[in-house]
Amino acid sequence: MITIKKSVLVLSSSPRKGGNSDLLCDQFVSGVQDAGHHAEKIILKNKVINYCTGCGTCFDRKKSCSQKDDMEEILEKMITADVIVMATPVYFYTMCGQMKTFIDRTCARYTEINDKEFFFIVTAAVNSTQAMQRTIEEFRGFTSCLGNPKEKGIIYGTGAWKIGDIKKSDTMKLAYEMGKSV
Repeated sequence: MITIKKSVLVLSSSPRKGGNSDLLCDQFVSGVQDAGHHAEKIILKNKVINYCTGCGTCFDRKKSCSQKDDMEEILEKMITADVIVMATPVYFYTMCGQMKTFIDRTCARYTEINDKEFFFIVTAAVNSTQAMQRTIEEFRGFTSCLGNPKEKGIIYGTGAWKIGDIKKSDTMKLAYEMGKSV
């Protein structure tokens, strides 16, 4: 059986280095690599990503975003990736600001992000996956604007308040296995 090597782009929006959602990203990447695929993790807090200004420059699809920051490079990687993993800590029952700012800035080229497989990673201090559904719906709101997205899996990291709490959870193994299943 021939396995097609996939390109996986992991977008970690944790504002904390080694934060719980970021640790799950690392586990996912390990699984992807152990399965023989290519993975790249981008830590959004290490990139310059300005807020969308709503200037309209990109609306006619003939001009790129008027802002010159790291979004152009990240968007290109999203367009060429086979699989996109979007990870966020859940703050006040919604995605963190870094992820929302990032999603808003895809406006210039979101119509080119087609036929992608998506995985979502969410972590929160609460022990309920139900309390995290609003965040999942926000991700789905974004992907519903794309061409033929395929949601492949969700990793819920519950009960993770302090940095490293997720290490005590079976979710670490789940993230690795889900990455390996790509």
